[in-house]
Amino acid sequence: MKLNNKKRKGFTLIEIMVVVVILGLLAALVVPRIGPQVAEAQRTAARTQIKSLEDALEMYNANNGFYPTTQQGLEALVNAPTTNPIPKHYREGGYLNKVPDDPWGNPYIYRNRDGRIQIISTGPDGEEGGEGVNADISNDD
Repeated sequence: MKLNNKKRKGFTLIEIMVVVVILGLLAALVVPRIGPQVAEAQRTAARTQIKSLEDALEMYNANNGFYPTTQQGLEALVNAPTTNPIPKHYREGGYLNKVPDDPWGNPYIYRNRDGRIQIISTGPDGEEGGEGVNADISNDD
C-alpha cells in the first residue's frame, strides 16, 4: 500500500471564502456596537479640550484683565496679539503650545461678546447648529 506523503501547501479557495464569510459576520455584529462608543468618546474629548481652552483663557484674563477679542481668537493663547487691545502682561511662552482642532479635525470657534466667552466645536458635520450626533458642543453646555 502506497501512502500519499505529499505535504499540503496553502489554502483552498473554499477555506479562504469560509474565513472571509466568518470575518464578515463578526464585523456585522461588532461594528454597530462600537460605533456609538467612538462617537461618545469624540464628544467627551471635545468637552475636555474646550475646558482646557477655557482654563487657558482664564489665565490670560487673570494676567491681562481681559479676554482676547473675537478677531484675535484662540491664537492669542499661543502668540501675543499684535492688534488692540495688546496685553501688557502676556505670559512668556504663551498659554498654550498650539491651538488644537476638535476631534473631527475642525477648528474651534471662539467668540468674545463683551467679556462673555464662547468656544464651540461644530461636531462631526463641521457646521454650526445641528441636532443629535451632529449637535454642536460648547462651553455653554
